[in-house]
Amino acid sequence: MHPMLTIAVKAARRAGGIINRAAQNLDLLQVSRKSHSDFVSEVDRMAEETIIETLLEAYPKHSILAEESGSRGNQDQPEFQWIIDPLDGTTNFLHGFPQYSVSIALLHKGVLNQAVVYNPASNELFVASRGHGAYLNDRRLRVSKRAHLSESLIGTGFPFREFSHMDAYLAMFKDIIPRTVGIRRPGSAALDLANVAAGRYDGFWEIGLAPWDIAAGCLLITEAGGLVGDLQGNDTHMQCGNIIAGTPKVFGQLIQVIAPHLTAELTTANKSTS
Repeated sequence: MHPMLTIAVKAARRAGGIINRAAQNLDLLQVSRKSHSDFVSEVDRMAEETIIETLLEAYPKHSILAEESGSRGNQDQPEFQWIIDPLDGTTNFLHGFPQYSVSIALLHKGVLNQAVVYNPASNELFVASRGHGAYLNDRRLRVSKRAHLSESLIGTGFPFREFSHMDAYLAMFKDIIPRTVGIRRPGSAALDLANVAAGRYDGFWEIGLAPWDIAAGCLLITEAGGLVGDLQGNDTHMQCGNIIAGTPKVFGQLIQVIAPHLTAELTTANKSTS
């Protein structure tokens, strides 16, 4: 395992320990609302601090982009940047619904280089290093072999923070449902993307995500032989937060179904990550 990936795994497992301990006493947690349906708990913050401390202890000159605390570390054109979501699926976690994850990715000169997605509830650890494949608990991952949308299980995420694209999303949803064998929405985008890499889903799409939601999952998928892009199939997904992923054939078919429902706003990569 690459040394930087080893440190990322160490950070993810430490955060997972905090999350698992807190899951035993959910009624004692202090929770605040960032915006509609967007919550942050003391666990998010504690997990994030643990991850950042672990990473900067090993690599003090690296920079950090984290969901709760924003940018940290060396921000002067950093060669290495860690992108962190300490608890993706906070709402699930707060309800005791065991679909949430820790997501840690490393950019090297702007290119995804290392990735960890960890589900502390199931102890499933997804990892990837650029050029060296993706793994789940030491088992090599490949995206599924399904080539037709009509036989595919597709993951998605409903808009929950910001609803300006709701009509376009629902139109996509309505068109995709009858063309697949089913759609699933567990509620952690990082875990959903990891499940595409593992072949559990054949495709995935969502609107309005942040870099920390998708960075690690994107590398997992490409290292498992899948494709990732924005809603037009281009490579602006990290900037715009709109994403399609899947097996090579299903990826293209999802783009075709979604294309008629794209609005002018959805075709411009101008989403703020604040």
